[in-house]
Formats: sequence, C-alpha cells, structure tokens
Amino acid sequence: MQTILGSGGAIGKELAKALTQFTTDIRLVSRNPKKINETDQLVSADLMDPENVKNAIKGSTIVYVTVGFPYNTKIWQENWPKFISSVIDGCIEHNAKLVFFDNIYMYDPAYLNGMTEETPFKPVSKKGKVREQIVKMILDKVEEGKLTALIARSADFYGPGIKNTSMLTETVFNPLSKGKKATWPISLDHKHSYTYTPDAGKATAILGNTDDAFNQTWHLPTASNPMNGREWVAKIAQEMGAKNKASTINNFMFKVIGLFVPVMKEMPEMMYQYDREYDFNSDKFMNRFPDFKVTPYETGVKAIVAADYKK
Repeated sequence: MQTILGSGGAIGKELAKALTQFTTDIRLVSRNPKKINETDQLVSADLMDPENVKNAIKGSTIVYVTVGFPYNTKIWQENWPKFISSVIDGCIEHNAKLVFFDNIYMYDPAYLNGMTEETPFKPVSKKGKVREQIVKMILDKVEEGKLTALIARSADFYGPGIKNTSMLTETVFNPLSKGKKATWPISLDHKHSYTYTPDAGKATAILGNTDDAFNQTWHLPTASNPMNGREWVAKIAQEMGAKNKASTINNFMFKVIGLFVPVMKEMPEMMYQYDREYDFNSDKFMNRFPDFKVTPYETGVKAIVAADYKK
C-alpha cells in the first residue's frame, strides 16, 4: 500500500495519477478524500490528530506527505512540527518509508541563482524557519537509522487546475484572463524557475519507487533556462490572446491586496525570492533518470490556458 497524506491538493492529485504506473494499492488521506483512480482507497482523517495519522499509515509501505496547510505563518508554526512528529512516529512504528514533498524556503537567499541539493540552509523568513525545522526532524531520524526517508524538493510550482496556491496563477494568469494587468512581484527583470505540477507528481512517484533514492534529497525535474518576469507575462499573454500588460508590486501593495486575497498578505516576507535570480537546478534527478521528459515552459503555459481559461 502506498499512502498519500494530503491527497486533495495540486501535488497530491498528480502524484495519485502517477502512482498507477507502480501499484493499484493507493490510499488517499485527507479530511474529505476523493478518488483519482478507480481502485483508490479513501480514508477520511484529521491529520492534526496523531492517532488518525498513525491509523492512516498502518499497512503502508510508502507514505507520501503532500499536505498543504493554509498559507499562514501562525498555522505553519503550530501545525507543521506536530504533524511531522506524528508522521515520523507512524512511519517508524509501521515500518513505512517516508517521501516528503518540500519547497526551497529554508535555502540561503545568497544562493538562489543555481540552487542544488547542496545549497546551504539559512532561512530569512518565519515560514522558512518552519520548513528548516521539519526537514531537520526527518533527517535527524534518518541519521539515527530509525527512519528511511527522502526529500523531494520543488521550486515554486505551476500547473493546470491550481486555483489559489500559485503566485503565478494569482498575479499573472488570473488577471490577464480578465483583461487586467499582470502584477509581478518586485522586479520583472529576474529569472524565476517554476516546477510543472504533473512533472512533480510523476517524479515523486518515481523516487518513491526507487530503493536507492532514499535517504537523500532530490530536486524535482524543472525546466532549465527559466524566463524572467517580463518573459513569463509575455508568454502567458500571447497564449491567452490577451494584452501584454504588466507592472510590479511591492510589499505594501501585497498587504493592501491581502485585504481581498488573504494569501497575498502572507507574501511580503517571501519577496526576497523575486529581487534576485531564482534558478532551480535539477541535474541530479535528470542524471539519475535520463529518460524523464521535463515539460518545457511554453508547453506548460499552453496546457494551463487550455485547461483553465479556454471557454
């Protein structure tokens, strides 16, 4: 049995689709799980209840964590450590391997141009400090020999069906689709990598089903040579047949927009990611799995527009 904790989000759904290449024994766990594949086993659980977590893990050989708690610093500080502690205890008790889907928030901002699995940790945001804490919780148990786990790390992501958990959706796709101006954070001149969610799901499934991938950190496959903000807006506008209009938005304006779009008021502490080059390197994965086909940015944009914005 391969179990996804937090199966209802963008990554959980793509992972569930991809796991069918390896097994038909897939367990989807969330408050209100819905089938992705016909043979999926559904388990409704409160993932903040340690007993619910352990029961959901019981009988699993591999546990994938793709949970997305509300994008709120206080919630992250309260929920993530408690949840990860329960997951670690459950995996150890039931002898299950752990695959943790991660982001780059804990990285030292001075090293974002060419990030690799060796990039040093030095978080400058409160959310980044939470991510560092929970990754260290996992890696400490691996180091102690008590847990078999891997970290599957993604850049910011984009993909079809993402409604409110992607910066690119909120600031570019949605406004352009309504004839409004795109609002790119801080500066249009810096390149910014995005991981395509179907690629992330497929790659996470591959890693989870590759024995020698465990007890390591992996950057998930992401197209190289990322576009800068100006190029992202132009590409999306072109595909939509919309006017190529963009302006930049600063931290103060994020707070104002946050009055109407709650996720945006959480963004100011993360804006360091947009005032410099943000280039995510996934060579380690591609060297290990050279047959993997990474989705080019142009193809990803076309797929999103076709799925979410064509009438």
